[in-house]
Amino acid sequence: MRYPAEHFTPEEVALLAPHFTNLDRPVFALVNLPETVKGALFARYSRYSGSVRRLYLDEFAADTPAGGRPFDAEEGARAAGLYERVFVGYGDDSIAQVGGAHVACEWVSNILTKVLQRGRLAAYLEQSTRYIPYDKALPSGGYRFYRDDRLGPEFVAAMDELFVIYSRSLGRVEEWAAGRWPRADAEPEAAWRRSIRAKALDLLRGLLPAATLSHVGIYASGQAYEQLLLRLMASPLPEAREFGAMILGELQQVMPSFVSRVERPERGGEWIAYLQDRRTGTEKWVERLGLGRREESDPAPSVDLLGVEGSEADLLAACLYEAAAVPESEVRAGVDSLSEDQRGALLAAAVGDRLNRRHRPGRGFEALRYRFEIVSDYGAFRDLQRHRMLTVQWQRLGPDLGAGVPDEVREAGVGGEFERALEISRAEYERLAAAGLAELAPYALSLAFRIRYLLDLNAREAMHLIELRSGREGHPTYRAVAQAMHEQIAAVHPGVAAAMKFVDDSTEPRLERMMSEIRTHRKRLAADSGSANS
Repeated sequence: MRYPAEHFTPEEVALLAPHFTNLDRPVFALVNLPETVKGALFARYSRYSGSVRRLYLDEFAADTPAGGRPFDAEEGARAAGLYERVFVGYGDDSIAQVGGAHVACEWVSNILTKVLQRGRLAAYLEQSTRYIPYDKALPSGGYRFYRDDRLGPEFVAAMDELFVIYSRSLGRVEEWAAGRWPRADAEPEAAWRRSIRAKALDLLRGLLPAATLSHVGIYASGQAYEQLLLRLMASPLPEAREFGAMILGELQQVMPSFVSRVERPERGGEWIAYLQDRRTGTEKWVERLGLGRREESDPAPSVDLLGVEGSEADLLAACLYEAAAVPESEVRAGVDSLSEDQRGALLAAAVGDRLNRRHRPGRGFEALRYRFEIVSDYGAFRDLQRHRMLTVQWQRLGPDLGAGVPDEVREAGVGGEFERALEISRAEYERLAAAGLAELAPYALSLAFRIRYLLDLNAREAMHLIELRSGREGHPTYRAVAQAMHEQIAAVHPGVAAAMKFVDDSTEPRLERMMSEIRTHRKRLAADSGSANS
């Protein structure tokens, strides 16, 4: 392929080299520049006729430290001023999409993790209750749960007891699992032991309260962070507002211009007030219509397909559209003329020969939508809520939908202790709610308590979610949700359900993590062998 080549003088090369990964190809990365400079550079790029490297030389190099050294305070201020001038001149929020930052939020409750991860356009990694035991006290003392003086000493005592039950049960369940699934001769012992530990953690994570502390890593653009900060600062949750202030403080050090509007009364102040007023207004209507808390007569987990948009004929027409050269109406007429067998052959061609679950059909599958209402334990909701290419809405966590004790926990002999923990958790929730702390009461509830939520998603995302979450290595509770979703899609769109060829519909008890641990073990052996031979 031929493309126009740029020529730089030796002096220009010296200015460019510290900040562009190469100077002779049309694809390169920007390095050793503050996010504000990169954001301003790309924003100006959209209205500059030359290349970005030439733009840098013409308008930015004079304000950049020589040799790629870090910006000092004065130079950083000039860079921020440049960004502000570009932002004001262009007046486009999309400018804030071209700079990002990594932020770590540590010691956040499982309630707050859901608030942090609500934004779609960001990347999140959260510590997992499936792989990390919570049976040890923190170095500073006490178990790993959120504390707030407003919750009172009763809350601390109740949470301590939940963690004591969890810690005491962990060894017993591991011992039971080791007897239930003894190591086979072909299984590496280290992989088997890790899978036994994972099984015990899976079975007992429902004991952990929503107050359990976690760590969340976030990578997001300036625009996404601005929305996150507004959401946190408008929250009725004190923990959310506290972390919002801390996140803002950190971002002001690394990308100040991107979040400069948050503290301005006429911008961020008005946004926050709007979000608060919107929440208050809907809560008043919920009260007026009598839609608030009520005891469920027969609480149980459930997955209900509330609505379907589109037919398989719509999907087939959408799959053909990009390859066609006629209006959609004609594409649809062509699909309508096909027999059932021909439609099946067309769908198979549109899906293609999928060799693994990461091979997914094109955007034609987005022509169909499904709206599911789900009642599952809070632990499963936490995992399903992480899917962001869909609409997820959830109600406040409470005890009225009940909680379940896994059958295998009873088999392991700790069912009674599990039930006692749930009663302690429920009683503490009720105490906090009666004290007028409705927003804080969910901290007390164990992850085994159920929550009601909606997942509204297209068929392409449904394929991704269902195949991933039904996998044999997944937690049994969200596997059951994924399997039920697949079943209900099959009832209305059998062709779509059949295209989801990597759904695991098995239900027998097993060591969910064993195959993954064996694969990891083999990779480690291969890596060690490669290192030894090099």
